[in-house]
Amino acid sequence: MPDLTHGDDAAAVNSLRSAVMRLSRRLKHQRVDESLSPTEMSVLGTLSRCGSATPGELARKEHVQPPSMTRIVALLEAKGLVRLEPHPEDRRQKVVTQTEQAEAMLEQSRRKRNAFLAGLVEGLDEDEWAALRAAAPVLEKLAHL
Repeated sequence: MPDLTHGDDAAAVNSLRSAVMRLSRRLKHQRVDESLSPTEMSVLGTLSRCGSATPGELARKEHVQPPSMTRIVALLEAKGLVRLEPHPEDRRQKVVTQTEQAEAMLEQSRRKRNAFLAGLVEGLDEDEWAALRAAAPVLEKLAHL
């Protein structure tokens, strides 16, 4: 295991952190619907990837407190992007499901962000692009640890 506190490895971790944060900020500005917060977009993305979930499950996946998720879900419901349905096994709970409107908006947002990244990638040479393609699965793994 590399020593991530000193030398070249520590510098690489610092550089990775900085680059990921800057790129993330730039991607967040490539939104289709400016009325949605980054957190609301993240919740819709989670529903798209993972399927329907209770507000409690969403709160855990999004690393927010349940009362905050309740407010987020209410905002998304008011915008017609999610619907609340009875839980099939626990009548005390609700299940949050994204609407077709949310699916269409997310797809449009993905296309816009992908086009933005594709434009950036055009500035890379072949070796840089190959390195980035090879790094993508590792970055995906880090994002889900």
